Amino acid sequence: METNTRRRLPGVTLGAMLLAAALALWLLWQPALISTLPMGVRLPLIGLGVWALGAAFMAAMGLEARRPWLRRMTTPPWSLAALGAFTLVLLVRAVIA
Repeated sequence: METNTRRRLPGVTLGAMLLAAALALWLLWQPALISTLPMGVRLPLIGLGVWALGAAFMAAMGLEARRPWLRRMTTPPWSLAALGAFTLVLLVRAVIA
């Protein structure tokens, strides 16, 4: 079953994938954005990043989770909220550091 959201918002899927790719490259270039944080903050941030970037790449490749709760978490609006939150955290870290 293909997600109806993907059919309605193809530009959003492309934009999310491009943003996720840019964030992944930025983190490869500047790993200190996350690696200098204390472990108690770093682990949830890594989890948020895996969720946000993974969901963006899944949607762009046309993959879909089988379980309903997982499908809900990897499709908009939840995946876009996670991507936005992760982006904001990285931007704040870049400005502060």
